[in-house]
Amino acid sequence: MDTITVTVIDRGNTSNTLEAPTDIGLNIMELCKVYELPVAGTCGGMALCASCHVYVLSEHELPPPTDDELAMLDAAFFVQSNSRLGCQLKIKEEMNGLILQLAPVEA
Repeated sequence: MDTITVTVIDRGNTSNTLEAPTDIGLNIMELCKVYELPVAGTCGGMALCASCHVYVLSEHELPPPTDDELAMLDAAFFVQSNSRLGCQLKIKEEMNGLILQLAPVEA
C-alpha cells in the first residue's frame, strides 16, 4: 500500500479526509501542513513546541511516545490521555483509517 487515509477533525469540528503516502517518511504534522490545516509545527518536528498537538480518537496501536514527546506534552495545554504530538507520528501502513482531532490552541 503506497497511500493510506487519515481523518483529521479540525478546530471547527470539520472532518478532513487526507490521503497520506507511506513511502516518503512524512509525519502527521507535515501531512496536516500539506493539506493546509491549522498546524503550526513551529519547531519543525523536533518535539519542542506542541503546536502539532493532536488527540488520537481511533483505537490504532501507535508507537509509544518518546521521553522528549512526553516532556513536551507535560508542558502543553489541553493535554488528555490520548494526546500525541503529530510530528512524532511517522505515517505507516498500519495507520490506515487513523482518526485524529487537532487540540485547541492556547487562548
